[in-house]
Amino acid sequence: MPERRFSRTLLLALVAFAVTASQLGTIVSAQVAGIKRTPPKTRAEVVKDTIFGVEVSDPYRWLEDQNSAETRAWIDEQNRYTDSILQALPGRDRISSRFAELLKIDTIGVPIERGGRYFFTKRLASQNQPVIYMREKGRDVALVDPNTWTKDQTSSAALMDISEDGKLLMYGIREGGADEIVGVILDIDSRKELPDRFPKARYFGTTFTPDKKGLYYTRFQNGVGSHVMYHEMGTDVAKDVEIFGKGYGPTELISPDVSRDGKWLILYVVHGSAARKIEVYAQNLEKKGPITTIVNDLDATFNGTVEGDHLYLLTSWQAPNRRVIDVDLNNPARDKWRTVIAETPFAVTGMRLAGGKIFVNYLENVATKMKVFETSGKLVRDVPVPPMGSAGSMNGQWDKDEAFYGFSSYKQPFTVYRYQISTGKQEEWARINVPVNTEQIEVKQVWYESKDKTKVPMYVAYKKGTKLDGTNPTYLTAYGGFNSSMTPGFSTFAAYWIEQGGVYALPNLRGGGEFGEKWHEAGMLEKKQNVFDDFIGAAEWLIKNRYTSPQKLAIAGGSNGGLLVGAAMTQRPELFQAVVCSYPLLDMVRYDKFLVAKFWVPEYGSAEKEEQFKYLLAYSPYQNVKQGTKYPAVLFITGDADTRVAPLHARKMAALMQAMNGSDKPILLHYDTKAGHSGGSPVSKQIEDMTDTLSFLFWQLGMKAS
Repeated sequence: MPERRFSRTLLLALVAFAVTASQLGTIVSAQVAGIKRTPPKTRAEVVKDTIFGVEVSDPYRWLEDQNSAETRAWIDEQNRYTDSILQALPGRDRISSRFAELLKIDTIGVPIERGGRYFFTKRLASQNQPVIYMREKGRDVALVDPNTWTKDQTSSAALMDISEDGKLLMYGIREGGADEIVGVILDIDSRKELPDRFPKARYFGTTFTPDKKGLYYTRFQNGVGSHVMYHEMGTDVAKDVEIFGKGYGPTELISPDVSRDGKWLILYVVHGSAARKIEVYAQNLEKKGPITTIVNDLDATFNGTVEGDHLYLLTSWQAPNRRVIDVDLNNPARDKWRTVIAETPFAVTGMRLAGGKIFVNYLENVATKMKVFETSGKLVRDVPVPPMGSAGSMNGQWDKDEAFYGFSSYKQPFTVYRYQISTGKQEEWARINVPVNTEQIEVKQVWYESKDKTKVPMYVAYKKGTKLDGTNPTYLTAYGGFNSSMTPGFSTFAAYWIEQGGVYALPNLRGGGEFGEKWHEAGMLEKKQNVFDDFIGAAEWLIKNRYTSPQKLAIAGGSNGGLLVGAAMTQRPELFQAVVCSYPLLDMVRYDKFLVAKFWVPEYGSAEKEEQFKYLLAYSPYQNVKQGTKYPAVLFITGDADTRVAPLHARKMAALMQAMNGSDKPILLHYDTKAGHSGGSPVSKQIEDMTDTLSFLFWQLGMKAS
C-alpha cells in the first residue's frame, strides 16, 4: 500500500507572531530578497486522451520517463531552483541544531525472542542507521551494522526472519528508500553469511522451517504479482521451486507462514492493499499433503496464527469490527468454525498469541486498548496500556511467560514494555529519552461534522497556555485510506512544532481503520470524496474555533496522504497558506499503469472502468489544476528510489502548477536521487530534509525559529 511511512509529525514556534495577509507577503518577499522567484520553464506538449468520450489533457507526460536525458536535466534545474530559495531562508541553523539534538539520540525497537536470545534494532546517538542486535545472557552484541556498508550511509538493514532456535537470521539490504532488498542469511554462532543470497527484489513473508532445512518466501514482481517459493538451504536461489501463485495477478499479494512446530504451511491471498477479501489455504507439511482450501469464497478478511492444529483467525466475516475464530485444521469445514472472541463496538486492530493466551488490540475512540483472553474466549484481564496513545501488538512465544510491546503518545516517547503473562505485571524494558519537555504539551480530542454531517474525531496538540485567537501557526496532517489507523504517537517533528508555538492537528478521516471496516469502506472507491470532505472539514473547524486562520494553516501528507493534500489544495485552495506533499499519488487517471499500483485498484478503482473513471477524474489533483487559480505555496517531495509510488506524479504536478498558478506563492520540488518510500534515510539526511521542510513552513506561516 502507499503507506504512511513518513511518520506523524508535529512542530510549532515558541515565538509565533501575528501578521495580516499583506504583512505576511511583505515578510516573505523580504526574506528571499535577491533570490530568483520565477520557476524554471517546462516544455508542455499537446497530449490528449479520449477516455469514455471525455478528452483528458496531459501536457507533461514526457516527464513520466524518469531516465531520459531531458527529464534528468529538468530534475537538476528544479532542484537548483528549490535549493536557491530554501537555502537562503533565515533560521536554518537553529532548526538544524535543534533537530540534531532531537534525532541524535539512542533508539531501540521491540525485541523478538528466539531460543533464549533477544533480537532487536538499536541505533546509538552517534550512528546514522539502526543496527541489528542480539541480547544473550544480558550482553548486547551487534550482528548487522549497515553504517559500515557505504560512505554516505544511505543503505539500511531490514530484519526479515529468525529461526525458531535463534541460530539463523535473515535480513535485507536496502539501498536508499527502495522497496526492493537483497536477502542475506547469517549464521549467528559463527557470524558468517551463508552462500544462500537472494537477489534484489520485493520479498514478503519470509519464514524458516523449524528444522532450518528450508525457507518459504514470496517474491512480488511489478505487473506480474506474487509467487510463493521454497528454498532448500545450501542450494542456488535461482533454482527455487514455486509452490503457489499460478492464476493470480498483480492485484493480489500472497504470503506464507509456517507453524512453530513445522507441521502446517498457511497461505494467505490478499486481494489488493487493505483488502476486503483474503483467501486462506493450508498444507500439512508433516504428511506432505496437498494444499487445501480453508476459505476462498467470502468477501471478508482473514489473518491469523497456527498453534498445534488450530488456526486462530482474526476476521471481518459477519463482523465489520472483526472477531477471532478458531479453525481446526484437521476438520476445517466452515460449520465447525468456532467464535473465540466476539465482535464488539470497538475495532480490532491486531491479534497475537503468546504464553498460551490470545492478545487482542482494540481502538476505543482512537486510543489503543489491549485485552488478554484464554483460547476458550474467557477474558483474563486488560493490559495496563497508558492512556491516549498507540501500542503495537504483543510480541511473544506461545510457550514462554513473557511478551513485549511498544507504546508512545504525544506526551510519551517510544517505550518498550515487558509483560509477564501469568501475573499481568509489566515493566519498562527500554525507553527512548528525547530532550523534550512533554509536560508543556496539551492534548485534546475533539469531534467535528464533515460535509455530510458525519462526526469525525481529531487530536489537537499544542503548548499549554496557547491562546485561541486565530493567529496560531497550525500543521494539519492526515491519511484517510487503506484501513490504516492514524493513532496518537510521539514524534520529534510534532514535539518541535509544539515547542515552537504551533498547533498540531490529526483528524481520523474515513478510509482509515479507526472504526472498523465500515469506516474504511466509507472512504474508498466511489466514496473517496468523503475523505477529502473530512479533511477540509477539519481545516474549517480549526479556523472557526480560532485555533488558526487560512494565512496560518499548513497541510501535509505523504503517499495516500499526498493524494489527500493534493485534492484538498485543488478543491479549496483559499483555505491553506502552505502545503507539503510527499511521495504523492496525483494523476489518478494513469496511476495504476506504474510500478506496483495495480495492487491499489481495489482501494481506488481504475480509469479502465467507466464508472470508476468518472469519480477518479472528478477528484484527481493533476486533472483539476485550473489556470490562474491562486494556489497556496507548495513543496513537493519525492525521489528516484521511491519504487512504490512513482515519482512521476510529483514531477508532472510541480510542472503543471508552476505553469498555471495564479498566485505569487512558490511551487517547489524537492527531488532526492536516493530517497524513497520505505524510509532508510540516515539521521544526517533526516536532519537536512527536516530543515528544508521547516524552513519552508516557517517562511510561509510567518514563524521565527527560536
